[in-house]
Amino acid sequence: MIKIRKAIRKDSEAIIRFQQAMAMETEGLELRRDVLTNGVHAVFNDQGKGQYYVAEDEGKTVASLMITFEWSDWRNANVWWFQSVYVIPDYRRKGIFRLMYDHVKKEGLAEGIAGLRLYVESENHRAQKTYEAMGMDGEHYRTFEWMVRQEP
Repeated sequence: MIKIRKAIRKDSEAIIRFQQAMAMETEGLELRRDVLTNGVHAVFNDQGKGQYYVAEDEGKTVASLMITFEWSDWRNANVWWFQSVYVIPDYRRKGIFRLMYDHVKKEGLAEGIAGLRLYVESENHRAQKTYEAMGMDGEHYRTFEWMVRQEP
């Protein structure tokens, strides 16, 4: 049975592994482990940066995601952003993300959020279909970015 919960510091190693795998799968990037490790630990050290959630199957961590916060002055409430979503390959297409989404949405509504958002790599059509199936749409906004490149 899948259990969804807020992550705790002991989940860091699984989250780090998942993020390394996701970067390689989606963008062919090899992340610097020291930078990634410090980044994950920073969330546990300062929950103003975000909150991790994990999915477990009989004690085995099979998925994780991070929520970050965007203040909306228009709505006088936070919008929660899904980031760093990863489900291990053997557990994909089994409804794990839907369980996590529903859990996070319920918690967010209890805290008075204005909504949920995420961004997805433009060529990740499978993920886009998953998000659309849950009632999310990507029609309203486009995301633009400028990012500092890190050397491997």
